Amino acid sequence: MPAKSAAQQKAAGAALSAKRGDTPKSELKGASKQMVESMTEKELEELAHSKRKGKPEHVSKD
Repeated sequence: MPAKSAAQQKAAGAALSAKRGDTPKSELKGASKQMVESMTEKELEELAHSKRKGKPEHVSKD
């Protein structure tokens, strides 16, 4: 499942870093804090490694 926005991709990257132990979980904020607890490392990799070109910074909830 590729990321829908650049912000989602960045949050997944931060969560993946914490999941792997490269970044302390205490440094996470917002969505990345929830992602690290609710998603597997494989799911986070898929979100974080999608292409960023052409993605909006944020996607509206409509």
